[in-house]
Amino acid sequence: MENLENKKIAFQNFYSILKGIHGSLGKWWPGEREEIIVSAVLTQNTNWKNVERALNNIKEVCSGDILICLHNLPDEQLTNLIRPAGFYNIKAKRLRQLLNWLENYEFKLDKIAGKDAFELRKELLEINGIGKETADSIILYAFEKPIFVIDAYTKRLLKRIFGIEFNDYDEYREFFEDNYEKTVELYQEFHGLIVEHAKLYCTSKPKCDICPIDFCLFNRQDKPF
Repeated sequence: MENLENKKIAFQNFYSILKGIHGSLGKWWPGEREEIIVSAVLTQNTNWKNVERALNNIKEVCSGDILICLHNLPDEQLTNLIRPAGFYNIKAKRLRQLLNWLENYEFKLDKIAGKDAFELRKELLEINGIGKETADSIILYAFEKPIFVIDAYTKRLLKRIFGIEFNDYDEYREFFEDNYEKTVELYQEFHGLIVEHAKLYCTSKPKCDICPIDFCLFNRQDKPF
């Protein structure tokens, strides 16, 4: 794997390798699309258990459409509900901006779902506090359009296993989309498999001695990437 073309060949088997290790995960990101939209903001810089605590708080207050319910809450109550997710003041502002955008569509998600993926992405990225990873998570998991989500786990695995690095987010995204068929089901599961593998084996201090991927460059070198 000395050049990019050879790395691409190995990478094109990566999905099937991960699926062989972790099994079928399906959609992976839990919840109805209203919950996914909210959790995409809440999960920034925290772990999923904290997001679940915040979502449970929301469900105790919002029995109907959680998006409309949250939009109608005063700022202080919204902030308190999402407190378990951390950075709650910042996230409350970001969530409020996202909810205001949804109000423009009268919270009719089917109307938004009719948009082209990159038209939708452009609108989401214009919302203060919504970056590319958050926008793409919403597009892929809530609106089920084929766009690959890039997170820190994805970059870590590409660098350690294949020695592949890019300069910016969209170069990573385009690399996945150029090498794999653009389907919602594949992208959802592939992203989930990457996260699961990073959490189980390729942690910040990697567990190379038990990792089933034996061709990993990181495991074959004396020093980490």
